[in-house]
Amino acid sequence: MFTLSGLSGTTHYRVILFALTLLCYCVIWLVNLTIIVTVIVDKKLHEPMYIFICNLCINGLYGTAGFYPKFLLDLLSTAHVISYAGCLLQGFVLHSSASADFSLLVLMAYDRYVAICRPLVYHSVMTKQRVCVLLFFAWLTPFFLLLISTVTTSTSRLCGSHIPKIFCVNWLMGKLACSSSLANIAVPAFNYTFYFGHCTFVCWSYIYMVRTCLKSKENRSKFMQTCVPHLFSFVIHSITGFCDIALSRYNIEEIHPFVAVILSLEFVVIPPVLNPLVYGLKLPEIKKHILKMLLW
Repeated sequence: MFTLSGLSGTTHYRVILFALTLLCYCVIWLVNLTIIVTVIVDKKLHEPMYIFICNLCINGLYGTAGFYPKFLLDLLSTAHVISYAGCLLQGFVLHSSASADFSLLVLMAYDRYVAICRPLVYHSVMTKQRVCVLLFFAWLTPFFLLLISTVTTSTSRLCGSHIPKIFCVNWLMGKLACSSSLANIAVPAFNYTFYFGHCTFVCWSYIYMVRTCLKSKENRSKFMQTCVPHLFSFVIHSITGFCDIALSRYNIEEIHPFVAVILSLEFVVIPPVLNPLVYGLKLPEIKKHILKMLLW
């Protein structure tokens, strides 16, 4: 069993935290499910961009399911423990969800690049078959990479059971190993490098899109309408992901417990809430169909 000490010192805030967390989880389900149902039900939204947005919302529900139920139980309990298998599973779900977010955001950047920089070949490039293949690898690759990371962590002999956070993190579990191994260093290093490549591709695609948009008023309008929400989501996801990685490597016990919990929660609160809200409010097609469903 592992002990999660991230909630220690927050006894006086438990009721408030529980109420806010439950409300937040309900909001996450509501806004993400609204986008998912809207895209699935309306055939006019069966276009690559909207399909990618739908998958982004599905991934938001998948990732938060690995955190919120356990966290809500911990807020009602005095013993914050998790089994070895449960810790590995939670780490896998949270990390694979964050990685899948990056993969899906990269696909959306590629889709916008083709739509703006190569509009004449858009429909021949972004066919239904190709979209399905891209989505398959966008989900499979993070699952495969994080499975390797989880298996590597599980093979290590541990000499501790204390995790100074409110949820399990593979890197913190690896720190409990009695001795470091090459695999424990090489696998995370490869994963970080792989997803840094994702960030590089998104930056490269936006440089080309901005250059193209400067030449055309129509492209500028398309960029503001569809690319700004994507860029906002990508920046927010990158910042929250970086903050969580940095927090895992910092001595969290030196921070005020309530502040530490808030900083830990941003990773599983901000992207799942903001993504559907940004796309639902900014993209006129989705907003129009949501209003249509509500008024029907």
